[in-house]
Amino acid sequence: MKGRDKIVLQAKNISLEIPIITKSDLSFKRSFVRSITGGKVAKKNGLTVIKALSNLNLTIHSGERIGILGHNGAGKSSFIRLVSGIYEHTSGTLKCPVKAYPMLQKSFIVSDSLTGIDEAKARYLLLNNNLKKFNFFLDDITNFSGLGDYISLPIKTYSSGMCARLIFALLTYDSHEFLALDEDIGTGDASFYNKAEKRLTNFINKASTLIIASHSSELLEKFCERGLVFSKGNIIYDGKLKDALNFYDSRN
Repeated sequence: MKGRDKIVLQAKNISLEIPIITKSDLSFKRSFVRSITGGKVAKKNGLTVIKALSNLNLTIHSGERIGILGHNGAGKSSFIRLVSGIYEHTSGTLKCPVKAYPMLQKSFIVSDSLTGIDEAKARYLLLNNNLKKFNFFLDDITNFSGLGDYISLPIKTYSSGMCARLIFALLTYDSHEFLALDEDIGTGDASFYNKAEKRLTNFINKASTLIIASHSSELLEKFCERGLVFSKGNIIYDGKLKDALNFYDSRN
């Protein structure tokens, strides 16, 4: 199959439950989890679980560009982690012939005791399984991030802006056929913003298929054609992006 006839993701009755392991009582767990995720809390086989996603039915074809809308805790980030293989679904059938590449900043750094070079090496190995041409990769990361000699120092010596620039440079180096992006990627200080925006735009445009979870209608309108609205772990609207934005706005 070619073009948009090719299915890159098909979900049938997909649900995702995340177990919570803590000694706290259920009422505390319920209050805490809802404040963080908005997910439903339940007991299953003696464990407390968050019902992060419920009965999702969805097909994504190659070349589609999809914006995901929803309030905090609606299931947007859980969905991105699911299609990227970070989470594994609890029930239902999920087929992903093309693996989605997750562009997520949170918890990206392996250890702040490692140097910028070590982080770059870990990233390169993850992408390529070898260190061939690593020097070209390192030069790009160093130059784009503007870290200079700091690339040889431990991450814990970096300012928050320096750390954000390193992460952004690492995440946006390679192009990917299927990209799943959470808007909270960060770019560091203001002087870096224009440079980062251009690189991010080029990075996104190279992807054949795209999913973006964002609160920014401007960002979604720039890149997306289709919109999904999430609420309490469910897809409550699936259609053209403009219609999805109107639907979401009408509920808020």
